[in-house]
Amino acid sequence: MGDTAATIYEWGGGQEAFVRWLNRFYDLVELEAPEIVAMFGGRVSEEHRAHVTDWWVEVMGGPAVYSERRGGYEHMLARHHDLAITAEQRLAFVTLLSRAADDAGLPADPEFRAAIMGYAEWGTRLAAHNSQPGAQAVPHAPVPRWGWGVAPPYEPRS
Repeated sequence: MGDTAATIYEWGGGQEAFVRWLNRFYDLVELEAPEIVAMFGGRVSEEHRAHVTDWWVEVMGGPAVYSERRGGYEHMLARHHDLAITAEQRLAFVTLLSRAADDAGLPADPEFRAAIMGYAEWGTRLAAHNSQPGAQAVPHAPVPRWGWGVAPPYEPRS
């Protein structure tokens, strides 16, 4: 990778890996989280899976498809409006994301997992807040671009 660290998206395996991960996640939601899948009418559509994958890809440093084609932050904010996500639903969501990362064979190094799960914690807590009736949410913002934080991936020098 030279002098600059790969993006989280690149480190994680790119588009194919994120598709595999998020499809496995939504499979687990359908199988094990009736309180979450009910928000989707009992089944998570292929369209929704693709849109969420585009969101995660962009957030983790991949192509800006969500901003360019899906409506950006404002669209994501609107999708959570008045869902009234509970603390239990939020925790189940994050837990299933972590399990799905294992199942999908994403990199298991602590730096990568800390980065994606750090975003999962941050993003789901914002989504839960913004989903409450009458919530005061920031109406306009860019799609976040998540970074490695304090622990970039370790690469021994050759």
